[in-house]
Amino acid sequence: MIAKPLLNVLAGNVHYPPPVWLMRQAGRYLPEYRRIRERAGDFLKLCLTPELATEVTLQPVRRFGFDAAILFADILLVPLALGVPVSFVEGEGPRLRPVQNRAAVRTLRRELDETVLAPVYETIKNVGKRLHPETTLLGFCGAPWTVATYMVAGRGSSAQEPARLFAYRDAEGFEELVQLLVETSASYLIYQLQAGAEAVQIFDTWAGVLGPHEFRRWCIEPTRRLVNKVRQSVPDARIIGFPRGAGTNLSQYVTNVPVDAVGLDWAIDMDLVREKIRSGLPLQGKLDPLVLLAGGEALDHAVDANLADFAGRPFIFNLGHGILPDTPIAHVERMLARIRASNAG
Repeated sequence: MIAKPLLNVLAGNVHYPPPVWLMRQAGRYLPEYRRIRERAGDFLKLCLTPELATEVTLQPVRRFGFDAAILFADILLVPLALGVPVSFVEGEGPRLRPVQNRAAVRTLRRELDETVLAPVYETIKNVGKRLHPETTLLGFCGAPWTVATYMVAGRGSSAQEPARLFAYRDAEGFEELVQLLVETSASYLIYQLQAGAEAVQIFDTWAGVLGPHEFRRWCIEPTRRLVNKVRQSVPDARIIGFPRGAGTNLSQYVTNVPVDAVGLDWAIDMDLVREKIRSGLPLQGKLDPLVLLAGGEALDHAVDANLADFAGRPFIFNLGHGILPDTPIAHVERMLARIRASNAG
């Protein structure tokens, strides 16, 4: 058995109680984060200042004893390192110079500017030196499709229509952008793993807006190439895939993308998971962030249901997406106490 609970699960073992971490566990719901954020003044500065990013990465682990620390960074650091101006507007989200056609794709750098990303690798090294021996250090990147949606639109949108239109109107041109993101995201993850990340997660936050054919072309195939390219350099890399909103496409994802575990959102049909996902594949998820915000008996019931749904198989307890900024700390503590009290095999 591996000493680190989360890595033990990624190796295919059942662990009781299940290891737990939360997407966006370093964030605005923590007063200590808000103080550091105010000190930094700018979100990108916070991501790219190793001293501050290290502290923010460690804060939720220090407070709650999570089984993993996830690197504090952002999926849009890859476009930034490709020469795309990126900024964050308070209360509104990211802003990028849009890449809306094949000509714009060809103005991008062919390789990452590693001087932009060097602070990220320094943060990983710093965090690794300060973690408890049983705590796993996670790196991450955005999946090619999700990063492309922000690059094309220049911001987030409700159904990422600009990227979908680009892909319909000029599939070959859009493929050039996606393949560039496959190559450069693989390099980014390889450097994270070499710097000390023990596992990585690929976030495909916008996978759920794609139809079945498009899901195969723009989610499954690029992520498969990305994972394989990482493993060419780091054969034993532990990789979690998170195709949010995959629904009935999930079985195709896990069949074709060689991840070590798959993250589930809260809307997934558990009958589909039981029928279509092989029992030995580690799963992660899938508590609704809103029920964590709600707290009380609703939270207790949801935690118990999650534990029951995944009893007897390799499982990492997590949310179905990021923790919401208004979530009370007491609710996180209540959830963790309930998880850690579970010991049924």
